[in-house]
Amino acid sequence: MAYVAVKGGQEAIEASLKLLEYRKIEQGDQLKISAIEANMKLLVDQVMSEASLYAPNLAARALWQAEGSVEEAVFLLRAYRSTLERMGYSEIIDTSNEMQVQRRISAAFKDIPGGQMLGATYDYMHRLIDFSDENEHREQVKQLLAEFRPQETEMKNAEIGKYEKVSAYLQDQGILNRLPENNTEPEDMTKKVLEFPTKRSERLQILSRGMAQSLMAFAYSIIRGYGDAHPTVGELRVGTVPVYYAEEQQSEAAYYLGKIEMTEAEMYIPKTIKKNGKEEMEIEIGYGFVYGRNETKAISMGILDYSLEEGNKELPTGDEEFVLYHIDSIESTGFLSHLKLPHYVTFQSKLDSIRKTQERGEE
Repeated sequence: MAYVAVKGGQEAIEASLKLLEYRKIEQGDQLKISAIEANMKLLVDQVMSEASLYAPNLAARALWQAEGSVEEAVFLLRAYRSTLERMGYSEIIDTSNEMQVQRRISAAFKDIPGGQMLGATYDYMHRLIDFSDENEHREQVKQLLAEFRPQETEMKNAEIGKYEKVSAYLQDQGILNRLPENNTEPEDMTKKVLEFPTKRSERLQILSRGMAQSLMAFAYSIIRGYGDAHPTVGELRVGTVPVYYAEEQQSEAAYYLGKIEMTEAEMYIPKTIKKNGKEEMEIEIGYGFVYGRNETKAISMGILDYSLEEGNKELPTGDEEFVLYHIDSIESTGFLSHLKLPHYVTFQSKLDSIRKTQERGEE
């Protein structure tokens, strides 16, 4: 459907697009793509995560083109992604051994193997607007760059430190069951249609590229009583991981492609089970893994992973069809946006039905 039925439709559409370009620069073309990439990193990370494409510069360009609209930028980046050649799949990433950790915390334990690392976060700051002028800000930037750049260089050149998972510590104590070896090849949800029931690998992919705010809303509803999970952050870590590609999976002749920044969350959820006729408590793990610094989304993903794995359809957040169909940015915004297109014929038929009903009522 399109507005071609409206008088002067094509000319009106062209004028609308031209006006859109003007609105973007009516106060001057002041924002550079490089500035978005450098100073709006969390927004860029969100777009990359929902678009399922790790390309900071392209995500920044999409945001610039879309006037900062996340859903529009995601649409642009996914559309571009669909044009790229699929070479193959990267090697499996082991975050315990291969992640260069920048931030690592646990809400479950004070002391964890390797120690807690606060890193860069808004968690511990006062939420007050900074009213310093541009000159003061420039001076602050100079001081911070002089202080931290040598440390950053040193960290980048350092060897990757091994940080054992907190879950491994619980497994060693016999509190947490060890997961069985799973050599099943995961499904690729970018190359197939979503069908129910889903496998866990399929759900994790869809959750990873779901809308951050949708995941947060669903996860919050679980904690508030529309689910049966009461989670604790067992471990949350942010860092860079190396990506390798080999023509044959797990081959020794793998090519190093570069590093990507990731956020990983393991959520601990206590669960009551019946064993030998008695009720016992055990801990289940919900898992989240997303592009960039995206902590709320990773935590939300972990909570939803557990809820969907339990699959209690009496709860809205245990119904995989309800959750997975409604967290996708393109699906949601696409359908809502289509409501703005002409529905003249269908709406007129509804009006006709109303008029006929009213006429029958008057008779």
